[in-house]
Amino acid sequence: MNNLEINNKFENIKHIDEFGNDFWYARELMVTLEYKKWDKFCNVINQAITACETSKNNVSDHFLQVGKMVDIGSKTTREISDYKLSRYACYLIVQNSDSRKKVVALGQTYFAIKTRIQELTEQEYETLSEEKKRLYRRNQTKKGNLALNRTAVKSGVKNLAEFHNAGYKGLYNGETANDIAKRKELRYREDILDNMGSEELIANLFRISQTEAKLKRDNIDNEYTANSVHYEVGNKIRNTIKELGGTMPEDLPTPEKSLKELEKQVNKENFSLT
Repeated sequence: MNNLEINNKFENIKHIDEFGNDFWYARELMVTLEYKKWDKFCNVINQAITACETSKNNVSDHFLQVGKMVDIGSKTTREISDYKLSRYACYLIVQNSDSRKKVVALGQTYFAIKTRIQELTEQEYETLSEEKKRLYRRNQTKKGNLALNRTAVKSGVKNLAEFHNAGYKGLYNGETANDIAKRKELRYREDILDNMGSEELIANLFRISQTEAKLKRDNIDNEYTANSVHYEVGNKIRNTIKELGGTMPEDLPTPEKSLKELEKQVNKENFSLT
C-alpha cells in the first residue's frame, strides 16, 4: 500500500457534522491504525486526552464520548462506547500510537498537515507560497459550500446546481459553472474550484459566506428568491472588485496544476506548511 492509499484511508473514515466540521469516530480510527483491541486503543486515547489537557485545550471540544448501538446477533443490539474526535484529537492520538507501524507514521504526517492547514492564522497565511494558499482557501470553500447547501435547502432550494449557477452568473458576468470550466479548458467533471488561484478562491469564498448569511438573515423560504439572492451577492462582489480596480474573476489566470494534483504532491512528498 502506497502513501496516497493510506492517506485515502483516513479521508474515507472522515465524517462531517451539521456545521461543516470534520470529525472521526475512534473505533473506525482504531481499525485504520491497525489496533485490534479497544481496551488497548483506549490507553492511547487517554494519553492523547492528557496531552490535550496539558496544551490547555478544552478536552470536550476534541474528544466527545458517545454511545453507539451495534448488532450482536439474534436480532439484539447493545450499546458500546465510542468517541467523536476532532482533527486535532486524531493528531494527538496518532502522536501517541505505535510509530513502528507504517500506517501510524503516515497518519502522523497526514493529521499534522491537515491540522496545520485548519489552524493557520491570517498573518501566517501571508507567508505561504501560492500553492499552499490555494490548498488553504480551497479547504475553506469546501466547508463553506457544505454550510451553504444546507441553508439553501432549508430556504426552499431543490435544484442546487441551478442555485450555484446563479451565484456564478452574478460573479462571472453571466457564466455558469460549465462556461467557466470550458474557458479554463478543464476535463469533463473536473472541479472548477480546484483550478482557481488563491485570489479567485477568495472571491468565491466571500460569495459563498455572504449568500449563506443573507439567506438566513432574510428568512428566505422559496427557490426563486434564493437563486436571486445568490445572483445578487455574486454581482455585488463583482461590482466591488471593479470599483476597487481589481482583476475580474474570469480574467484571473488558471493555475498550471489542479489542487488534486497538488494534494497528490503533498501526500507523496509529505511537505508541511511551515
